Amino acid sequence: MFLPGWLIWWVLLSLSPSTCGLEISGYESDEVICSQGLSDCTMKDEIILLAENDGVDVQNLTANFKLCSDTKETCALCLMIDTEFHIRLDNDMEDEGHSGNNEEDDSEEARKPKASLTVCYQTAATMPTCKKVEFSVNQTAVTQQNRAKVSMVITKPAGVSFSSKVIVYPSSLLHLTQRVVVPSLEEVCSLELKKCVEECHVPELRIVIPKEKNHVELQFDGRNNGSLSVCIQHEHNGICQRWKRKTIPLYSVTHCMCLMTWYDQNSVRSRRCPFANMDFAQRNVWQNVSVSVGQGQTNQHGTLLLWNLSAPCRLEGEVWPCLKEGSSCREMRGPRQQLANRTWRQNRKGLWEKTGSFEDIDLQLSPCVMVKVKGMGHELGPFCFKNTDRWRWSLLVVFVMLLFSLTMLVFYRLHGFVKKWVWSWHHGGFVKIGREGRMLLLSPPDVDDGVSESVCRLGSLLCNQGFNVSVDQWSRKEQCTLGPLPWLHSQLLKLNTQGDRVVVALTQKALERTEEWAHNHKRVITKKMADEGLPQIWSPYSDVFAASLCLIQADKEQGRAGERFLLVKFDSSPSSDKNLPELLQGLPLFQLPSQTQALLTELRLGRTGRRSGGKMWTGWKWGRSDGWRAETKEGSDQQRTSLCKYIGVDKNLETIPLKFS
Repeated sequence: MFLPGWLIWWVLLSLSPSTCGLEISGYESDEVICSQGLSDCTMKDEIILLAENDGVDVQNLTANFKLCSDTKETCALCLMIDTEFHIRLDNDMEDEGHSGNNEEDDSEEARKPKASLTVCYQTAATMPTCKKVEFSVNQTAVTQQNRAKVSMVITKPAGVSFSSKVIVYPSSLLHLTQRVVVPSLEEVCSLELKKCVEECHVPELRIVIPKEKNHVELQFDGRNNGSLSVCIQHEHNGICQRWKRKTIPLYSVTHCMCLMTWYDQNSVRSRRCPFANMDFAQRNVWQNVSVSVGQGQTNQHGTLLLWNLSAPCRLEGEVWPCLKEGSSCREMRGPRQQLANRTWRQNRKGLWEKTGSFEDIDLQLSPCVMVKVKGMGHELGPFCFKNTDRWRWSLLVVFVMLLFSLTMLVFYRLHGFVKKWVWSWHHGGFVKIGREGRMLLLSPPDVDDGVSESVCRLGSLLCNQGFNVSVDQWSRKEQCTLGPLPWLHSQLLKLNTQGDRVVVALTQKALERTEEWAHNHKRVITKKMADEGLPQIWSPYSDVFAASLCLIQADKEQGRAGERFLLVKFDSSPSSDKNLPELLQGLPLFQLPSQTQALLTELRLGRTGRRSGGKMWTGWKWGRSDGWRAETKEGSDQQRTSLCKYIGVDKNLETIPLKFS
């Protein structure tokens, strides 16, 4: 029957005493010692499931730990187990040596029967380890009571270290179990035996303060410093914080600072406090004292004046409340509170803190606290409570002023947009504020420098008004790369929203060129109508302006004159619609700069779909299968296809090589 493991441990811990000290034994390896009458003693490891006692009854067992060493220079833990047992000599064992007197096996060895016993040990965190001792019994040498003793020496027992709690028991005899506690490493290292215990070796620390330097040097002697660890501790029960540098800033050294050093986790730690009697270390503590005050509340909803004092070390002194009067602080009634008690606690930064409170203090008077630290020649303070009610009103006023200033700044920056909103409201409703739309500005053919400059100024004006403007003069490089006709159609593809317009600048030479184009156009159409086959792919137009005339002609035939194109002239002499070539009649015409505002109005109204007369143009849409398609129910696809071929573009917008004149 097996008992639960936790029950066994509870019984053993409550009954067995602890080992208080260690002695040095002369053994350095596992040994077994048998008493008189036993011979051929051997010890070996045994599996717990096979552990049993053969021919013996264990009557007593004692166990203890010693330090095994033969040279006393290095030593290690060893477990000493002494057992007393009774040897069972039954009839078979007694007659075994007398049954064959006439045979050759009647020898001395045959008269020594074999026996064995097994002892196990374990800690709370390890599995049991068993040792089996086998021996021969000399019946003539055994005492009359058939009692014998066996002692085992187990060096460096598995899973056992300093401060371990070990139970030792003979196999199947739990009532003889003994509990042994290994002394702690600190206890062992405090004895004279520490010289032979490797874990008791600690680094030898020396403190050096170089002249004219603001740090303390830590110098170590002994083993390799690569495995050395150091931590800094303030006060004996303070948190020890790891320190990886070999120097300590002089301003952070205090009289309660201690240094703890060790080699590895299994080694003992050495603790030294070398700055306890240094004057500068005491002054560093005083210079790093900080005090803060605050507001609290009692359980009866009364007010409290809270104070908090922090310093690198615990201090002795007293704290009292006062009212500031000029350069002095008048002490208020009530007992002073002492710093020297056990309510100090250490925060995460390693500073020691102490808090307190004063009752029945009128916080509206902005009270203060004074601190007197033992050893200091002067008092600290006053540290005053600041009434935050006044500051709250001040902050509210400042916030309102900032909000008003920010509003005015935003209004100033958006002044232009506000004017556009007002203007659009007076014209029948709001329009989209921001980028108005796309505008394509085309120059007249053979323009001179003055006209070219006027076109550029107009493009800049439209950009400043929020339009996304493309000017043929600004895209000469693209025209050279793509060709004038592909460039024009790439720009027209972008004019796919309501209100996007093409602005054509006119001069006298441009009007003459238009008349010439219209005359050649009629001649080509007449020739095409008389030809029974496909029209010849030929065109006399070699620039963007001529291509735009083809598109204007297509719009007029679709009944959409003036919905996509606008005309501008850069002179002050008035022009009427009748003075224009027949092709351009019906298109809006603006004289610049006198009608600049009217031009901008027309462009913006185009974005909202409101125009004076005519149908609303909904734009040209490009499809992969049917090419350019007007989004109206009117028009002739055949005529538009013919016109596009005359300017060098087929139905699918593929450029056809032309011979430019």
